[in-house]
Amino acid sequence: MLQINGNTLTIEDVVRVARGKETAKLDPGALPGIVASRNFVLELLEKKQVVYGITTGVGELSSHYIPPEQTIQLQENLIRSHAAGVGEPLEKEVVRAMILLRANALAKGFSGVRVELIQTLLGLLNRDIYPYIPSQGSVGASGDLAPLAHLALILTGQGECLENGQRIPAQQILKKNKITSLQLQPKEGLAMINGTQMMAAIGCLVVADAEILLRHAQIAGAMSLEALKGTARAFDARIHAARPHAGQIRIAANMLKLVENSAIIASHIHCDKVQDAYTLRCIPQVYGAVWDTIEYARSVLETEINSATDNPLIFTEEKDVISGGNFHGEPLAFVLDYLGIALSEIANISERTVDRLVNPHVSGLPPFLAEGNGLNSGFMIAQYTAAALVSENKVLAHPASVDSIPTSAGQEDHVSMGSISAKHAQMILKNVIQVLAIEMLSAAQGIDFRLPLEPGRGTGAAWRCIRSEIPHWQEDRIMYPDIEKMTELIRSGGILSIVKKEGIEL
Repeated sequence: MLQINGNTLTIEDVVRVARGKETAKLDPGALPGIVASRNFVLELLEKKQVVYGITTGVGELSSHYIPPEQTIQLQENLIRSHAAGVGEPLEKEVVRAMILLRANALAKGFSGVRVELIQTLLGLLNRDIYPYIPSQGSVGASGDLAPLAHLALILTGQGECLENGQRIPAQQILKKNKITSLQLQPKEGLAMINGTQMMAAIGCLVVADAEILLRHAQIAGAMSLEALKGTARAFDARIHAARPHAGQIRIAANMLKLVENSAIIASHIHCDKVQDAYTLRCIPQVYGAVWDTIEYARSVLETEINSATDNPLIFTEEKDVISGGNFHGEPLAFVLDYLGIALSEIANISERTVDRLVNPHVSGLPPFLAEGNGLNSGFMIAQYTAAALVSENKVLAHPASVDSIPTSAGQEDHVSMGSISAKHAQMILKNVIQVLAIEMLSAAQGIDFRLPLEPGRGTGAAWRCIRSEIPHWQEDRIMYPDIEKMTELIRSGGILSIVKKEGIEL
């Protein structure tokens, strides 16, 4: 069971909990800080001190004083009015990640909430309760207000949960799972809804999947290199030492490992071709830059998921409460836009490689990788599909963070749109997986035509894995099941595990 304390959460922790493989509990070491911040909130209430969101309204209404006897009603009103999301519900894994991240942020001890609130959040996770949270409505400041308000509703027995695809009243679900609903106390409603947990949850899952995706992209690229009778000379370590970007060096070394002992490459080592097209020759430079981008995104997200992102923050040692802007999603908006752009480049390279594979004028392979010219169309339309996905990605990769719309009567006059950055990155990732699936199918077909020459150590393992699930395209058959099978092989990591058994770590 994962222990959370607000400071040590990793992306891998988030993925395990989000995808239902691990439960979570509060680290006992976090309790003193949580209790101290809660006690200070009670002191502020006793003194009738004016504090944003505790004894005042929020946003443009922050100048309105709320008397102590109405402070509980204020918290109730906040989550009800802010639960204004629309659209399809967030996926269960995203919602589970959101719950974990919100609990972890509150566990830092800057939010002034009760321990019971955090424990109830973790109870939702550990009993596999799936709150209904619409995916649209956040502008990324003051955090993901609407999505988090839908989550906060569940704690109070309001709102809805999803069960077997049906929306069920939350109180019914809580009762069935023996969870007691809460009446939110002063500061707690605001603490629940101020934060970046929706965009961070999606971001963590995208980063984790992007790392796996890029490993598959290298395998696909190496297989395509062989199918197109390219050269491995462009991956020579001396080239990359002369331009020592970490990702570039890593990818070049990986490509050499994948095609090691390739009889296909060895067969044309003395041919007249001087150099390969950029889509093959520049894989280290492009995919290396993607790798560096993913690493940067990881560092930003791992900082964010161990941060206090609500407002105001409670500083118990100094006996102070300060209004600030840690809820602003700009750090995530920028990096998720950047990540989406980087991932779209994988598909750009991959689709262009598919085009080369199906084009007999440059591939030296049968037209559209089909036997029986004219009778079979082979991979002709699969390349169209890849092209369509790439084009869609170009629209999705437009940065959401360059936009801002003032909210709350101009009080909140600059917002990040980070939730849109996150969703776009997620959509791009899904499209890239499909494009890579088409490339790997095409490359495997191309390698088939190079037999009896054998592919390399890593590429051969990947090719055999594919062929154990998807047969050679002898004559036209329904294409989409093959793409679906290939997509699942990528998502499951099955190919990576086979390549790893060859001693190749990517």
